[in-house]
Amino acid sequence: MTPSQTLPHDKVPQDAVHHDDDSPLSIHDMTVAYHRKPVLWDIDYAAPQGKLVGIVGPNGAGKSTLIKACLDLVPCASGSVRIYGKSYKEQRHMVGYVPQRESVDWDFPASALDVVVMGRYGQIPWCFPPGKKDKDAAQHALHQVGMGDYANRQISKLSGGQQQRVFLARALVQDARVYFMDEPFAGVDAATESAIVTLLRQLRERGRTVMVVHHDLQSVPEYFDEVLLLNMRIVASGPTASVFTEENLQKTYGGRLTLLSEAAEAIARNG
Repeated sequence: MTPSQTLPHDKVPQDAVHHDDDSPLSIHDMTVAYHRKPVLWDIDYAAPQGKLVGIVGPNGAGKSTLIKACLDLVPCASGSVRIYGKSYKEQRHMVGYVPQRESVDWDFPASALDVVVMGRYGQIPWCFPPGKKDKDAAQHALHQVGMGDYANRQISKLSGGQQQRVFLARALVQDARVYFMDEPFAGVDAATESAIVTLLRQLRERGRTVMVVHHDLQSVPEYFDEVLLLNMRIVASGPTASVFTEENLQKTYGGRLTLLSEAAEAIARNG
């Protein structure tokens, strides 16, 4: 299988992406392959400072892989990723991550507070246990996501929405500058979805950059300042108002009419 057979979309021109050391996230010519089959091809992207960015595309488009490659969780066949001009390894303390809830072992014997305190490990000297300052910060983060009363509850005893809030608190307590969130809205109740939206907007107000894998097309115009449309290659990226169009969605999804009609309604509502 050749790239031309699997990747029908035109590559974004290199001169269309401006990279500099002030960029929260800068991806240069990233290619990721599993068993020699390309999953992402020639990704070139620079995230804007202090924006909420939705990563949108069909199943199998490489959205989660993109985030994992930025975090060194999967290897790149080529290319590089920079966080404020340096490698992820050097800037790990600047990055927060909320994984897909389905990827977490929720039977692990830990309380909600224990999980959130894990987000402080990058700020704790090696071989030192978390201190009162770390636990207080974790408790405050739980309160921020409406989970303060559940600090001592075992994570396996929490509902899906509550578990997601705990992981958001864990990311919050890192006080990162760049956040990656992999489908944080998936499978949550309306109250949790509203809490997540509020949290995202608070992060934006603090100048943080948040990259969010998202599948609900109808809410994209409401939730995100910028959008990155992905189907193995970048189809389009930029301000939601100009990029989230029927034409670009057609290129991204290839004519999945139900999804596209829902998106068209969202575009009309927010036009």
